Amino acid sequence: MDQIQSLQVFVRVVDLGSFSKAASEAGMGQPAVTKAIAQLEDRLGSRLLHRTTRGVSVTEVGALFYERSRDILHQFEEAQNLVAAMREELHGTIRLSTSVAFGRQVLAPLIIGFLKQHPSLQIDLSFDDRYINLTEQGIDVAIRMGRLADSSLGSRHLGLNPWVVVASPAYLKANGRPKQPQELRGHQALIYSTVQGDARWQFSGAGGEEVNVTVQGPLRSNNLSALLLAAREDMGIAALPRYVAHPALKAGQVSEILSDWRMPSQEVHAVYPSPRLLPTKVSVLLSWLQSQFQDNWWARGP
Repeated sequence: MDQIQSLQVFVRVVDLGSFSKAASEAGMGQPAVTKAIAQLEDRLGSRLLHRTTRGVSVTEVGALFYERSRDILHQFEEAQNLVAAMREELHGTIRLSTSVAFGRQVLAPLIIGFLKQHPSLQIDLSFDDRYINLTEQGIDVAIRMGRLADSSLGSRHLGLNPWVVVASPAYLKANGRPKQPQELRGHQALIYSTVQGDARWQFSGAGGEEVNVTVQGPLRSNNLSALLLAAREDMGIAALPRYVAHPALKAGQVSEILSDWRMPSQEVHAVYPSPRLLPTKVSVLLSWLQSQFQDNWWARGP
């Protein structure tokens, strides 16, 4: 008997309070159920059940193990249902929200690919840089960057969004290439006013050292495309998500600087109204998205 089956037998014995009832329900002989529980206890090195003439009850350790076992079996069932659902046609509409730049450059192409695999499904994709109320707006799932605040929302980690520091070749030729983060104080910075500390840029070195640098410059914006455009036009140094900078880096319009240093990567999460009641169609979408945010995902595209 494998470990999942052992957990299933254990949970049903506790639920029914009887070895014989659990055996009858499972279509097994009672000796087989008794043996399965004994083997489980031996493997764990702890007694899980009290056996008396009046029935079966859980030990203190058994009660804790029972709760965790139920969670594991529930997740296992969800995983099985998810695989089965992916073999079938998905129907209905998913209302999906994300930020403007990430949605246009990254998520939209992914969603188009997903819909080609599930032609009976519809997705209502909206772009908004504000953190909207999912319930009030009727949103099934939102893709958000950064650490999540404690809330009653359900969430799933999708991947990491790395950042890179860039400037145009002409700017670097005219002003020099910084070798250390502290040298940014003598340069013109193009500042994203939403994350990454605003005008205080954080770096970590290969040896684990941390450096914070306060920068200043001619342009501050909450729009990443505007900052990339300014960098391409030789106006200064910009800290950008790598997915935003990648096409310009590939075309030689900007160059990466301070490549031996790293800015904090943002976590990419999917959040949804309820941590428990997740529709199968949404679960299938999120599992597929997780598979897309692996390795150098930001290099996909132009």
